[in-house]
Amino acid sequence: MKKLAPWVISAVLLLWAVSKMMPPKETPGLDVDGFGKLPVLVGGRVMPMDSLARISLSEWNHHGIYTTAEGKVEQPSQGLLDILMMPERSDAAKLFEVSNQEILDLFGSQDAKGQFVSYSFNDLKPFFSEIEKQSGLAEQTEAETRNPFQRGIIKFRDGLRLYLQLKNTVQPEDSSDFGKEILAFSLAIRPGLNAVHDRDAGKPFNQQDFERILLFTERYKSLLQAKYAYAIPNPTTVENEGWQHISESLLSGIGREGIPYAATAYGRLISAYRANDVNGFNEGIREYDGYLAKAIPEKVNRPKLEFFFNQGQPFLQAMILYVIVLVFGLLSWLVWPKTLGKTAVILLVGAFLIHTFGLIVRMYLQGRPPVTNLYSSAIFVGWASVLLCIVLERFYKNGIGSVCGAVIGFVTLLIAHNLQLDGDTLEMLRAVLDTNGWLATHVVGEALGYSAMFLAGLIGTIYIFRGLFTTSFDEATSKTLGRMMYGVVCFATLCSLVATILGGIWADQSWGRFWGWDPKENGALLIVLWNAIILHARWGGFARDRGMALLTVFGNVITSLSWFGVNMLGVGLHSYGFMDRAFGPLFGFIVGQLAIIGLGLIPLKYWRGIRARQRPGRKAAGEVVSAGLKG
Repeated sequence: MKKLAPWVISAVLLLWAVSKMMPPKETPGLDVDGFGKLPVLVGGRVMPMDSLARISLSEWNHHGIYTTAEGKVEQPSQGLLDILMMPERSDAAKLFEVSNQEILDLFGSQDAKGQFVSYSFNDLKPFFSEIEKQSGLAEQTEAETRNPFQRGIIKFRDGLRLYLQLKNTVQPEDSSDFGKEILAFSLAIRPGLNAVHDRDAGKPFNQQDFERILLFTERYKSLLQAKYAYAIPNPTTVENEGWQHISESLLSGIGREGIPYAATAYGRLISAYRANDVNGFNEGIREYDGYLAKAIPEKVNRPKLEFFFNQGQPFLQAMILYVIVLVFGLLSWLVWPKTLGKTAVILLVGAFLIHTFGLIVRMYLQGRPPVTNLYSSAIFVGWASVLLCIVLERFYKNGIGSVCGAVIGFVTLLIAHNLQLDGDTLEMLRAVLDTNGWLATHVVGEALGYSAMFLAGLIGTIYIFRGLFTTSFDEATSKTLGRMMYGVVCFATLCSLVATILGGIWADQSWGRFWGWDPKENGALLIVLWNAIILHARWGGFARDRGMALLTVFGNVITSLSWFGVNMLGVGLHSYGFMDRAFGPLFGFIVGQLAIIGLGLIPLKYWRGIRARQRPGRKAAGEVVSAGLKG
């Protein structure tokens, strides 16, 4: 029974995680999920409406949620439905959050003490002119020297503009019944064009028909200013990859004397939604989905897969499993080592497979190698680290690989979870990165180097903590941890060195120079040099096991600065966005690593693991030190 226990426990937990990833069941009422699957072009890529909703909400509040005026939290697609089709309802929703006290002062708010204060669009209307004024003044300052208020007010202004654009994505926001408006427009096109032709030819013309078509034309031309998302497919045009804004689609109907079907389909959907006609809305979704499957079959499959990917959240399920693995791994060092230890390994492999599944789906959706931005680098660094930990656990079978894999897997996915609040994680690549060959070699190689460095630093942390605070730190454990650190550092050196050289070749082809002392390049070089210092210190006898532990922990500091530090500086060819909100966590991480190094420098005679071996019947202190504990 004990042999089966790990498999039974693991099977139950893995099945639970997989069940959370299954597609949602259809529920009675509005087909909100059907709407969430509809494709739309945003930022150069086709995504489902559900992704547009999540990305937009994350721009406005730190949780990325839609909270109605009554305080009810709705799913993202439902919130986007309100914004697109019933904006008077979304105008009252508490969408916009502010924590900067200087911005709050503009609205006459009381001291928020660092907490987020929520506002609706209606709440903010009286302050629009002041927001525009302050953001305009902030833009006069160089981006690198802006203070938190200036960066915050510009972002807040951009969030309001995004909201206005979304309200005018599939209809003019002031339309009371867009379905009827489109019908009236379609009936006005031919008489209006005849009136225009007669007027141009100097013939008598119908003034009413002429004014009506002129009114519609001016209305939809003004709507062009709100272009952001392109929801209307038009395979006959080459602009925007065959997609149009609703205004362009309606204006194109004048030229061919007919409204495109997709525009009329949205008109019917909007009318049904506003009238709370559930059957009409759901039937409209089914008809439009069938039209898309015939008109643009090659552009609907990925958005639907992305919708299910958003719903399943494989990285969240993997993150939860990593926490469970950590609990089992730590408990295995105290009780039932075989049962709990084996359970931890099985669950680690299961979490890794879910992690892998999510990574592969992302690669398919983007059509790129795994690392394309900071978010994807966090996903991949965690994945590679867990894979290394599984290999270590396979060889050493001491639970350290399971614990390390759980910690790094959870932390990196937590970092990715916070990074996704910065916008679209599947965004189109910048021109300098748009080369799959180099993305699959240089960038992936650097990420593997990060993975190995963080793993080595975590093993070094375990070495210090087990020696300082536990009595289980025997000679065999010390030597095993030392060998693990050494092997991982060797792997990190290989990956980082090769990747840095390949990066220089890439830079020579992209920018015309192999090396330019860019902050990111300097960070990569520091990682290589620090790895070399660790290995030479080991080979020269300057650092043994404890010394390696201290050096690898400091390697975490160097790696974190190379990974995120360039974004703190906001300069250089490798800087793709200033991340001031990440400064606090990064600073805290560095301080934590330095504190661990300080603990590791405590004399060995105060280490609990060493004292335990100095009791009667144990080896002498001199023998213990000679076993490789010298720093």
